Amino acid sequence: MQWVSKAMDTVTRASNNNIVINTFLIGAFAALSIRSMNQQNVLETLEAEKKSLLKTNKDMKKSMWEWKQQLFAEAAVEGSPVPLYKLKAIYGEATTTPQGLGRAPVSEGSKLPPTNFVV
Repeated sequence: MQWVSKAMDTVTRASNNNIVINTFLIGAFAALSIRSMNQQNVLETLEAEKKSLLKTNKDMKKSMWEWKQQLFAEAAVEGSPVPLYKLKAIYGEATTTPQGLGRAPVSEGSKLPPTNFVV
């Protein structure tokens, strides 16, 4: 029990000593500063990666748009293996009949019968 009282006495004296308190606070500030710098570096790296990914995505969308336009142009030519209306139906650019994709698209002026929603 004597060593416990000595330890408590040492802790009490250290907690009343400004040098010990200041040293602890400086150590805590240094640790938090280092952690903050590391997080800032990670944040800057992630922002750079985000910019790179956004640029790559934009370039990919542009390429896909160009490919799609080229595909539509090739399908518009007479005698192409896949008709243009089927390609537009595949890409969701034309309204199709409710029975499926096997028929020509529904004209803009025609009306489909109203659907009955039953719960």
